[in-house]
Amino acid sequence: MTVPVGLSTSSVYPGGAEATFALAAELGYDGVEVMVWSEKATQDARVLEGLARRYDQPVLAIHAPTLLLTRSVFGVDPWDKVDRSIELARALGAPNVVLHPPFFWQTRYARGFVRGVERREAITGMHLCVENMFTWRPRNAHSTRDFQAYSPTWDPVGQGYRSVTLDISHAATSGSDALAMTRSLGPTLRHLHLTDGVPGFLDDHLLPGQGTQDCAGVLTYLAATGFEERGGQVVVEVNTRTMSPAQRREGLASALAFAREHLEGQGRTQDVHVPAPTRRRYNRA
Repeated sequence: MTVPVGLSTSSVYPGGAEATFALAAELGYDGVEVMVWSEKATQDARVLEGLARRYDQPVLAIHAPTLLLTRSVFGVDPWDKVDRSIELARALGAPNVVLHPPFFWQTRYARGFVRGVERREAITGMHLCVENMFTWRPRNAHSTRDFQAYSPTWDPVGQGYRSVTLDISHAATSGSDALAMTRSLGPTLRHLHLTDGVPGFLDDHLLPGQGTQDCAGVLTYLAATGFEERGGQVVVEVNTRTMSPAQRREGLASALAFAREHLEGQGRTQDVHVPAPTRRRYNRA
């Protein structure tokens, strides 16, 4: 048994679902996480099942459309979004559904969120992996005022969830230490978004090794504490939209090699070449 390393469809944007399955197969990933959004293919179990068969890339997880950009996908009722995502995951044999905590204005949803997630896990047998988020910060670097955008909180530690997704870029944006969060979450951590970032107001989703988080330490710790035995998954979720196709391929290949190097000791150090950041502010740094 080894920890599967998957590729998120968001990592290939503006390419679509089929481009993700094709690239995942080409680079040797173990599967795909589907971000449900406006692209119809991401909402259709028959289309996704066909892509999974064609490219021999199973769907590892479904990311529910709980972002601001997907507020009308799968309807507008938040529990309907979650329930339809569960149905999609079950149809595809994916054990995990990734979802964000409620926004602060979703007061009714927020009041019953923790209990509702627990009840759906018990009824369906699915893992509803609630993702860590962050406070919203002004662009003024000198401001110390953060805005709590999520309810009951952006931080899943201590909230009583049975299943959690840790996003390393979100940890960076919140000023948290991803390795410390990993240790605090313990066996509730079932799903990792492998990415990187730096503290600040931008949620960068850099390639692992481009930011300031101890991505290698997180992977090594998970490998040493039974992550594979409890069905843990690692999914590369990075921002490549400013990259050329060649840069994207190189970056996603490096992320896969990075994951396997530190999870399994199967990679070779010389294979883990992290490309230079393509965005101007990191080039200056």
